[in-house]
This record gives sequence, C-alpha cells and structure tokens, in this order.
Amino acid sequence: MRVVTDEERRARLGVRHALAESARVSSPEEAARAVVCLHATEAPSVHLSCWARVDDVAVDDVERALYDTRSLVRQQSMRETLFVFPRDLVPAVWGSAAARVAAVHRKRLLKDLERWGPADGGHGAAWLATVENAVLARLADGVQRSSKQIREQVPEAGGVIVQAPDKTWGGPVAIAPKVLTQLSLDGAVARAGNAGAWYASRPTWTTTQAWWVRAVPGALASQQGYAELVGRWLWSYGPGTVEDIAWWLGATKSVVRTALEDLGAQQVSLEDGSIGWLRADDLDPVAAPEPWVALLPLLDPTVMGWKGRAFYLGPHAPQLFDSAGNAGTTVWVDGRVVGAWVQSPDGVVGLRLLDEVTPAVHQPLVAEARRLTEWLDGQRVFTVYPSPAMQ
Repeated sequence: MRVVTDEERRARLGVRHALAESARVSSPEEAARAVVCLHATEAPSVHLSCWARVDDVAVDDVERALYDTRSLVRQQSMRETLFVFPRDLVPAVWGSAAARVAAVHRKRLLKDLERWGPADGGHGAAWLATVENAVLARLADGVQRSSKQIREQVPEAGGVIVQAPDKTWGGPVAIAPKVLTQLSLDGAVARAGNAGAWYASRPTWTTTQAWWVRAVPGALASQQGYAELVGRWLWSYGPGTVEDIAWWLGATKSVVRTALEDLGAQQVSLEDGSIGWLRADDLDPVAAPEPWVALLPLLDPTVMGWKGRAFYLGPHAPQLFDSAGNAGTTVWVDGRVVGAWVQSPDGVVGLRLLDEVTPAVHQPLVAEARRLTEWLDGQRVFTVYPSPAMQ
C-alpha cells in the first residue's frame, strides 16, 4: 500500500487549494472549485478566500459571480452550514447533503412549532405547509425580498416561536427565517442578492426558478449526489480518512464508504498509520510547489477541510479555533499553520505568530500582510468567531 507522508499532504494542499503562487487560479469560480466550495457563514470570508487564491481579484469580480452571472450559488447544506458552490455542483448537493439537513431541520422545526409555537395539537405539518405555500406565492412575482419584508407581507409567516420561555437562553424567535431556511434546504427558494455591503450579510430571497433564470436542474439521487461530492473532495483534499470525509459531509460513515466504493477509490497509508483514500486517477505523488505563504480568512475551507488536522495545525488548534469549533484567521507557511492575522483599528493587517519563523519566511509574510491591507483599503472585517490567537 502506498504511503502518503504528511509532507506530501501539505504539498497537495498548496497545489490543489490554489495557495502556492504558481498554483493560483484566474477566477472566483476556479477558486471555489479548488476547494469544492467556499464557506459563507461569514460574508467577507467568501471574498477573502478568493483573494488568497486569485491574482488581482477585485470585490466586484466576486460579486459578479454571486449575483450577476450567478455562476456561484449560496446553499446551506453540510453540517447546516452556508456554502458557496459552483453552479453545476448544486444539484448533487440538493439530493444529498442538503436533503439530509432538510429532513433534520424540518423535524426540529415541526417540534418547535407544536411545542412553543402556533401549531399545538399535532398540527405542525399542516400549519407549516400553509405558511410555505404562502411564502412561495408571495415570491412568485420574482421580486427579491428580505426576511423582514416576508414577515411584513406574508401574515402567515409573521409570527414567533417563544422558545424555552422558562430558560435564560429562551425567548421569541421569528418564524419567517426558519421557514425560508427550510425552503432553501428543500431547493424551493434561493438566497438572492445582498442588501448590504460585501462584508455584511443582508440576504434577500426569491424562488429558485427566478434565481436560476434558465431551467432548474433536478436534484441528483442521494447516492449519486454523495459520490459527486466525495469525488471532488478527494481530488482537493485527498488523501483523507473515512472520518475526515464523514465530518466534512455531515454524513454517516456508511454513506462515505458507499461513495468510495461507487468511485472505485483506492486505499493508501497515512504517516500516522491510518487508512486514507485517493481517487483511482490520482495515485501518483504530487510534487511540492515553490515555498509559499498565505493569509486565510475565518472558516476558510482549507483550515476546515478535515477532521484530523494535526498534519497542518500541529499543536495550535486550541489557539486557532473557538470553543464551538469555528476556525479563526490563519497564517500559512508551506502547508503548516503558524499563526493568525488581525486588523488594527485603522485596518492594517498584522501577524500573530505562534511559531518562530526565519527572516527568509517572515519577509514574504509581511509582504502578504501588506498586500491584504492594500486590498482591504481601510475596510475592517469583523467576526463573531474570534479565535484565542486573534484576541
């Protein structure tokens, strides 16, 4: 069995994730493909993930892909997380990861509606269907609306769930955002434009038909959809373990094993002795690129791509992730994370290194921080997920 060392895994990461300078790509669409999809929980991370992988990319280039050509599509799916997918991958997501989350979300929503909301007596399913139909009827005119506008214009969706009223963490929760999330997971509505600046999330909603403009493709069957996702993951992130893939997908190990079998994936031995997997057409070693550095944003796909992260994080996970498992900003040198980056009150990007680096490495890191400072042009990007290293 072929052994894939941690060094080769880091080389693959630099090349396949378009982080080494020689491996950078030419568009936001290619940047998303390099990592399968971009994390979109934090609005500015989409743009900053593209900045790290695309030379001379501008905010307008990313906005154009998201809202004009719509070649990149926002979709909530794996682990109930919001991602930006290449348009052609969305049908696979609808049929697999999004469908799985949709079933869980619907069950939880019905329980909440019947326990704390307006649908007691076991009438949750009928009540929710009425609200969903009313929302879809209102959006049928093709006009993009915010969640607030939906609440105002669709009386059926205007209520609240008074969640856990006897608990300190309880209180009223608007129903409309939950209904819109459910319809999105089901593929019936789409996150359309952004009513805020690029670094803020102010989504508007419309029907999937209106957003796609052309005929909306059907969702792939679940097994076929998972195989497509796993195949792309293996190319970008492989080799990885079954546990890595199951975590990334938010699926079961059984689902992953079926996908690996469908793909004819091949086993390899990782440096720690565990079994990893590669695509059958990707068994040859990948040569290390030139020395490289990178500054990646919060929740970047590269830092969030595996469950087993020791080969690139070393001992630094506690400093780089918050208590909920959200990754902060990261500083990379040749496939290893060596620290975090932050902004000063006037927007200057600074480094907070957790490892000592040589002057030959520190110089390009400083240059990359300067390049990001110039690109942000004074705009500070804030987060609700600061890591200990960022604080």
